[in-house]
Amino acid sequence: MGSSGSCGVTILLVFCLWGVFISLSSAARLSVSRQKLEVAKHLNRLNKSPVKTIQSPDGDTIDCVPVSKQPAFDHPFLKDHKIQTRPTFHPEELFDDSKLSEEPKAKVHTPINQAWHANGRCPEDTIPIRRTKEEDVLRASSVRRYGRKKHRAIPKPRSAEPDLINQSGHQHAIAYVEGDKYFGAKATINVWEPKIQQPNEFSLSQLWILGGSFGQDLNSIEAGWQVSPDLYGDNNTRLFTYWTSDAYQATGCYNLLCSGFIQVNSEIAMGATITPVSGYRNSQFDISILIWKDPKEGHWWMQFGNDYVLGYWPSFLFSYLADSASMIEWGGEVVNSEPEGQHTTTQMGSGHFPEEGFGKASYFRNIQVVDSSNNLKAPKGLGVYTEQSNCYDVQTGSNGDWGHYFYYGGPGKNPNCQ
Repeated sequence: MGSSGSCGVTILLVFCLWGVFISLSSAARLSVSRQKLEVAKHLNRLNKSPVKTIQSPDGDTIDCVPVSKQPAFDHPFLKDHKIQTRPTFHPEELFDDSKLSEEPKAKVHTPINQAWHANGRCPEDTIPIRRTKEEDVLRASSVRRYGRKKHRAIPKPRSAEPDLINQSGHQHAIAYVEGDKYFGAKATINVWEPKIQQPNEFSLSQLWILGGSFGQDLNSIEAGWQVSPDLYGDNNTRLFTYWTSDAYQATGCYNLLCSGFIQVNSEIAMGATITPVSGYRNSQFDISILIWKDPKEGHWWMQFGNDYVLGYWPSFLFSYLADSASMIEWGGEVVNSEPEGQHTTTQMGSGHFPEEGFGKASYFRNIQVVDSSNNLKAPKGLGVYTEQSNCYDVQTGSNGDWGHYFYYGGPGKNPNCQ
């Protein structure tokens, strides 16, 4: 009797376990199909119907989308927005731009293209949008977080928190100004292709237009170049923008991956590969970025190079920046995920320290701010900041040709940075 009783119990247990397994696997299948549905809906929101599609040699698909159908206009506040095709005012230069590359020692080649240009251009009245693929979204921690920076990704100079590095994993080498009202900033940024150790790390070089405190309500507008395997699925150097009005919590995104930035230019695609890049002891390439607040309409405009006014962030997106910026930062940022408990070998800039100088270290040159009279002028009281100068460093200088400039960057892990 005992053995047949225990047999019955065993059979019952097997049936129970089988039932648990079936319900778990069907829940998992349901969860996977729910995620697939969520991803498909998100892709449908992001990828607008194009009038023309261009396959880029780097594997990107560029969709030429009518200006009025871009993602910005999914925003409820922009339903009846009248698109501004050009800014009312442009900042005035206070020095002669034509003499920038006279110095023979520092010869810079500036004809920068985007890879997709090799296979075509978008028609007028459309904008080029890099198509988002399913695998792009699946690499993110969640559909909601796709295209967003993690919290606390802003360098806070003279921070009272000694463990800032360990808290966020982000490291910086920047120059900055604060203590005034700023209405824009400009820089010419040396373009490189830094090596990234882990797929969840990135390396970027950008300018930050900041308003508010470094608490929950920080406003930020950012633009520059980045290498981010997580966001783009490769190691190419790409043009990018970013914005947030609540310290990276619920608002804002990279490029056109949410409603916000309104693009009006048909030639430059946000998030597309920049080509060519600089080589060590070889040709140097750089890009100019200008962001400024239109004094009439109040929107923040962005210009790439001398010829391309890309578009604008409407002022209603922001609280503090609706008035002005309280701090400007220029420089590099990397994620150090401390693989195997050691500092990452992810490079910043060229991967070489500032003291190596031109042709070897990466630079920002002709850095300027826009004042309340809409004039571009030299930054006053330029400070520098880096968490660990033996991993990534920054050195400023000034001369007649490059105005205020700095070299920055480094290799990450080395004998003095473990």
